[in-house]
Amino acid sequence: MNIQIFGSKKSNDSKKAERYFKERGIKLQFIDMNEKGMSRGEFDNVARALGGFKELIDENAKDKQTLTLMKYLSDSDAEEKLFENQQLIKLPIVRNGKQATLGYQPDIWKTWE
Repeated sequence: MNIQIFGSKKSNDSKKAERYFKERGIKLQFIDMNEKGMSRGEFDNVARALGGFKELIDENAKDKQTLTLMKYLSDSDAEEKLFENQQLIKLPIVRNGKQATLGYQPDIWKTWE
């Protein structure tokens, strides 16, 4: 199992996800989205695993102006805008190879073990 958690050190769900895997002795890589973010390949793979980039959008994000703008863009332009503004992505994203989840999803993670 190769676990990557894309999260925020300030996010309770990110902390809970990290704790879930550590308690089970599963090695993980934590990527703080406030410091680094996802590469284009990671972004594309996660979006594909979750059923499209629209699944990644956090409708409760603080940047309401960009969220509103994205509603009026074509899908390809909206996807690019989301990649450029990764603070609009729901967290945490937990990735295991080609599989990925959004939020705290221990029921799904159990099936990965």
